[in-house]
Amino acid sequence: MEGEEVRRRISKKHVAGFAIPLVPLILILLGFPTASRAASDYRDALSKSLLYFEAQRSGRLPHDHRVAWRGNSGLTDGLEQGVDLVGGYYDAGDHVKFGLPMAFTITMLSWSMVEYGDGVAAAGELKHALEAIKWGTDYFIKAHTHPNVFWAQVGDGDTDHYCWQRPEDMTTSRQAYKIDAEHPGSEVAGETAAAMAAASMVFQGINPHYSHVLLHHAQELFAFGDEHRGKYDDSIGVAVKSYYPSASGYADELLWAALWLHRATGREEFLDYVIRSADELNGTTWAISEFSWDIKYAGVQILASKLLVEKGKDLQAEHKPVLERYRAKAEHYLCSCLNMNGEDGANVHRTPAGLLFVRHWNNMQYVAGAVFLLTVYSDYLAAANQRLHCPRGSLGSRDLLVFAKSQVDYILGANPAGLSYLVGYGARYPTRVHHRAASSVSYKADKSFLGCAQGYDEWYGRRSENPNMLVGALVGGPDDTDEFNDARGNHMQTEACTYNTAPMVGVFAKLSELEGRSSSSKLHHTNSILS
Repeated sequence: MEGEEVRRRISKKHVAGFAIPLVPLILILLGFPTASRAASDYRDALSKSLLYFEAQRSGRLPHDHRVAWRGNSGLTDGLEQGVDLVGGYYDAGDHVKFGLPMAFTITMLSWSMVEYGDGVAAAGELKHALEAIKWGTDYFIKAHTHPNVFWAQVGDGDTDHYCWQRPEDMTTSRQAYKIDAEHPGSEVAGETAAAMAAASMVFQGINPHYSHVLLHHAQELFAFGDEHRGKYDDSIGVAVKSYYPSASGYADELLWAALWLHRATGREEFLDYVIRSADELNGTTWAISEFSWDIKYAGVQILASKLLVEKGKDLQAEHKPVLERYRAKAEHYLCSCLNMNGEDGANVHRTPAGLLFVRHWNNMQYVAGAVFLLTVYSDYLAAANQRLHCPRGSLGSRDLLVFAKSQVDYILGANPAGLSYLVGYGARYPTRVHHRAASSVSYKADKSFLGCAQGYDEWYGRRSENPNMLVGALVGGPDDTDEFNDARGNHMQTEACTYNTAPMVGVFAKLSELEGRSSSSKLHHTNSILS
């Protein structure tokens, strides 16, 4: 049933894919009107993207918190259950702490640092990136109270969505929900294990003790999720109600966690698991054309491909054929994003101006995920001097990066509307983001209590711009015709999520570093001429 559901979901976005040839990619980049082709400042975008995570913090804020309009919130989370669950992140414009998307956010922030930490450091953002990750992993450590117990959610989506309150005023339910051996949730256990394993790599040379603690929790959570298999939807019913049900099931998260544990520890047992479970957990059987908080298969397949690309000669003979099958599915995903899978409809739809389009609700999350995977795979190919082979032709690493950059530039304003979808970046960006705290008077400016209905009456319905800017938030973005309506009630397009921005951190760092090298090269060339 899980496979059928995912295939139904995936098939919807393969209808009527535009046949845009990839070969003249540079022409696509140059095809926008001159006014829309202003050079992007990726370093500025990187700085703003990391600031966004501070706006999404729950708990007691530190003294150096930079988002002046936010205050402490959720200080009694877990109190009724006798556990300290203060901290973590709100996923979007509401105030529920959903464990699955929060963990995916931290995995992607950590992966960004693993691949592009030098670029983040070069941009002067290392401290902020580490803080963004640690704010999540500190919470996961608290939430993992026993080897087979993990507190997977705080708050109730239904009651929360009846209110338009600032987080500092919350009167909605803060009930906490856990998974355990009798009520398993392998998706949440697996994704959190992946997040903590990836984060352990980030902190390995900076804080070895903390890295060790994270790795210990990651291994326990993976063992819990694998030994007590079950869908978290069934154990935490409130998660199913229109918010974060897992259509793909838990198989992808188990493979995802095992690969991150292999990468963090180098231990063969985790790679053996990925090889042994390849068919059973659908890692080598499902060809997927989206990557998201729910469906991790493309990420799994690309991590498996990395092993093959970089360590092919040193791998055990029995591992290579299985990893080749993982790589075939990874290439399907990449080729579908690049419109190179042939005429059978297995390509991702594009808007008239060339933006990847998966579905109407928060499409930018899929664009951000695709851009990240294309970028890292471009690096993997370049390091091994290999090419991507698609049904419609062979592509070099630069082709992947050029296309990824075109998507990033669209996000930052190189689009028909001339609008940046990263809030606070550029001259024009969304100003009515669907976000309770940003759209209401700041608690620090007015500490008088703001009730549920009062928030709707006084702030939600206003047509004016939000009083607080949600800098660095990547909103849902335009529809399949490149149209965007900047209205607070248009949550399909104007709500932002942490897992939208998280993959962009690494991509911005990569492009910022390349931009810096290009500037240095030009300066060196100019100096040579002048001398």
